[in-house]
Amino acid sequence: MKELNVLNNPSEEAFTTYASKFKALSDTKRLQIMNLLCHNGSTCVCDLVDMVGMPQSKLSYHLKILLDANLIKKETKGTWGYYELNNSGVKSLLSDELCCVFVPSCC
Repeated sequence: MKELNVLNNPSEEAFTTYASKFKALSDTKRLQIMNLLCHNGSTCVCDLVDMVGMPQSKLSYHLKILLDANLIKKETKGTWGYYELNNSGVKSLLSDELCCVFVPSCC
């Protein structure tokens, strides 16, 4: 039950974490990237450049935000980065944990 107490009295750190996740989701290009990763699975950054239609430098900026928000994962193979959706990170936004922060009656 210790976890429930934390959920009923979320810390500033918890709010900051969720704010970064929602900020990451507030951009249409980042949502597009997540959708592509959802449908294609692990994808090389070189392929994402073409799929999203933006230079690698801009794409890297968006990928960093999604990585920092724990919404995607990266695996390096040789010189290339492969990205995939972090299912547990995405599901946590729809979890009981978040529900309890905004709708106490759901706990």
